[in-house]
Amino acid sequence: MSRKEQILGRIRAGIGTRYDMPALDDIAPITYPDPLEAFIASSKVAGSEVVELGEGETVDSVIRKRFPSARTIASNLPEVTAANLNPDTVESAAALDGTDVGVIRGELGVAENGCIWIPQAMKEKAVCFISENLVILLSREAIVNNMHEAYRRVDPGRYGYGTFISGPSKTADIAQTLVMGAQAARSVTVILI
Repeated sequence: MSRKEQILGRIRAGIGTRYDMPALDDIAPITYPDPLEAFIASSKVAGSEVVELGEGETVDSVIRKRFPSARTIASNLPEVTAANLNPDTVESAAALDGTDVGVIRGELGVAENGCIWIPQAMKEKAVCFISENLVILLSREAIVNNMHEAYRRVDPGRYGYGTFISGPSKTADIAQTLVMGAQAARSVTVILI
């Protein structure tokens, strides 16, 4: 008997009453009377700022107002005329290093946790993670209640890559100090269109 089998045997011997896994078929996923309102609240908990376009506002005006000192704005979206770097035309992902603001489009928002499905709609997906600040455009009609609904709407065969993003990157693993932007954007702004 190997050392591993001995250890597992001791663990199994110490188990008292065994219980079957509960059936999850009877548990209904969470739903909300107003999924948009729940999405906004969940996004704030995740650390995202949610902005609704006001009268006469454009995506560009919101970006310039929120990030007035941004020098490099990366986007391939036609409505973002303030962009001066296109993730579709750079030679490599390394060219996106130093991006102040990355602007991308989300396809689907989830009310229960504030996450947004981001399909790879650009050549260099690094713009989603290397940008200091990330702006996600999301249609207010593209909000679902929960991840169950989201996974039913995401067609994995349609994308080479896709990810759910929920707020800015943060960690407090090292010395219990909160670090923003440890693995991705320092801030996430969701613009509802």
